[in-house]
Amino acid sequence: MVGGVRVGGQPFPRGARGDRSPRVDRQGMPTGGPEGWAPPGEKCRSPRLALRAFRCWLTVYRRIWRSSIWSSVLGPVCYLGALGFGLGALVDRHSPASLGRVSYLAFVAPALLASGAMNTAMSEASYPVFGSLKWNRIYIGAQASPLRPADIFRGHLMFMVMRLAMNCAVVMLVMWAFGATRSPWVVLAYPAAVLTGLAFAAPIAAWAVTLKVETSFSYVFRFVMMPLMLFSGTFFPLSQLPPGLRTLAYVTPLWQGVALCRAFSLGTAADDPVGMLGHAAYLTVLAAVGIWTGARTYRRRLYV
Repeated sequence: MVGGVRVGGQPFPRGARGDRSPRVDRQGMPTGGPEGWAPPGEKCRSPRLALRAFRCWLTVYRRIWRSSIWSSVLGPVCYLGALGFGLGALVDRHSPASLGRVSYLAFVAPALLASGAMNTAMSEASYPVFGSLKWNRIYIGAQASPLRPADIFRGHLMFMVMRLAMNCAVVMLVMWAFGATRSPWVVLAYPAAVLTGLAFAAPIAAWAVTLKVETSFSYVFRFVMMPLMLFSGTFFPLSQLPPGLRTLAYVTPLWQGVALCRAFSLGTAADDPVGMLGHAAYLTVLAAVGIWTGARTYRRRLYV
């Protein structure tokens, strides 16, 4: 046999006993041999490569962080100040019973924490992903490196989670400064808000990388994000909605995050542990589906 070909005969089929050459993928990387062979350490390469992609985004952010810090800080202050103390004064005076005998500030603050996580996730997973292909072409440059599409996606997603953690931490500090927390369990509202943001960031990024034009984002922000903020129990209880809209609101991901953060902030999570687990499971499954889908959409788009 010479080079996998039987002298005087036909070549061995791929995977046959005589073919000992490793298989390669479309990027020329070895993927396996006749019996699922994989190079040593291949399974532990992906986390390191994803971390390198994350460091790329971190380097970019070190240069532009000043442009986002003011909105990250002033946004929660203005929202909680205007709604909690402005509108809240009227609500507390005329209809305190509708909120379960809690102040409107304590009612709306954890909801703004969850909706702020959604806004951050959709902002970081939409135009930056599209721009990495069309404008600054960060993804195109990464294709020339050892990074695989899945590594590029996970590295960028790690950066999105970092931005979610930063913004949610700011909102938590503002809530504490304004006296909007009522229970020590509020510390668990922080990971709940980050999970809510991840449940939006992963699917949006998986979809955004497939787009050819950016006009689709305006429809998402206008007809998805805004209705979710208005009809997911953020500013008023869902009991105020008609039965049909109320049922629809119960299955939205933002309501799951709002209910989770509000229960931890108000200290009512222990009254319904099964419901809390249900909200967390819903958001975890949605994030997992987004991560699974993103690895495949990135591979389809970035393979050339």
